[in-house]
Amino acid sequence: MLTRTFLLALALLPFGQPAAQAATPAPAASCVSVEDGWIRLPPAPRPMLAGFGRITSKCSDAQAVVGARSPRFGEVSLHETRVVDGVSRMRELERLPLAPGAEAVLQPGGLHLMLMQPDAPAFTEGERVPLVLLLEGGGEVPATLVVRPSAPPRGD
Repeated sequence: MLTRTFLLALALLPFGQPAAQAATPAPAASCVSVEDGWIRLPPAPRPMLAGFGRITSKCSDAQAVVGARSPRFGEVSLHETRVVDGVSRMRELERLPLAPGAEAVLQPGGLHLMLMQPDAPAFTEGERVPLVLLLEGGGEVPATLVVRPSAPPRGD
């Protein structure tokens, strides 16, 4: 009876994809990059920070950012601030399309990353924070955000 139960359980296991292949990380999208990434240094510890920079696509086909993560934050999401009827409103974006050769500028008052639940009460100027952008289709874009009091000069 035990042998029959074991064989039945073995027959129900998925054999279509080897376990090693299933654990393979998503490929990096080398044609997408984050330039001049930064986090505004707050005057006092905050439970939420904002990330900025330029997401550049040198891809020959359209791409889309569908998420982000960082080991330094419990949650990272892409947001957009717009003024509607004289009132500034912020909303989360589920998808940020990038046309071939295009760039998306993340800046105060516009597109930005919301960095929530930091792993430390405070950050210091010059600190480097790892980030990964998640692309539609499974690609990943590693990046670094530098903690600064203000935006870096373009190309810094």
